[in-house]
Amino acid sequence: MSATGEVTAGKPGRGRRVILWRHGQTAWNVERRFQGSTDVELTGTGVAQARRAAGLLVHLRPDAIVASDLVRAANTAAELSVLTGLEVTLEEGLRETYAGVWQGLTHDEIIARHGDEYAAWKRGEPVRRGGGELETEVADRAAPVVLRHAEKLPEDGTLVVVSHGGTIRTTIGRLLGLEPHSWESLGGLTNCCWSVLGEGARGWRLLEHNAGTLPEPVLGDDV
Repeated sequence: MSATGEVTAGKPGRGRRVILWRHGQTAWNVERRFQGSTDVELTGTGVAQARRAAGLLVHLRPDAIVASDLVRAANTAAELSVLTGLEVTLEEGLRETYAGVWQGLTHDEIIARHGDEYAAWKRGEPVRRGGGELETEVADRAAPVVLRHAEKLPEDGTLVVVSHGGTIRTTIGRLLGLEPHSWESLGGLTNCCWSVLGEGARGWRLLEHNAGTLPEPVLGDDV
């Protein structure tokens, strides 16, 4: 990270790849409750989602797996660990956004009780939702974790990062160098789907977003 707080990419052109994988379904996901840093377990469906996704991601031959230490992410990562034999490194810095009094509330309850705050956040304003973290603060803690582990990869290596929807969005925004007010333009990730960042000559590029299948080669003019 630079002195200005910006995250700088590693050595250009090394061809490293980072797969940012959201955890499987939880009961609070189904109920549309804001989880934040609350430690909520996977449902049976969530475990099945993780197992299915792991069966695909193993074919991308990951070199390392790192995950949020919240149980829903750690247990999702464990499914890929079983198939790859790789140990999962748990990182507190990859936790979901802490959102104070919003945590545990449903979407409708948040709008009813904190409508102005919610609207300001959707407009891209820096908001401490529920008195919690700013999105930039989440990126400040999460993006360096991803880069630290990516730096350890071999040339053309692949890192799988198992985390949470909000944390993944802010991390992608930071690594791509996007302005924070535009991070919301990155659509949300479905449970157990992933996004792929690839390292090119000018830094990180978003190769896939909200994917649930193995990537296909890009056939086009932008190569």
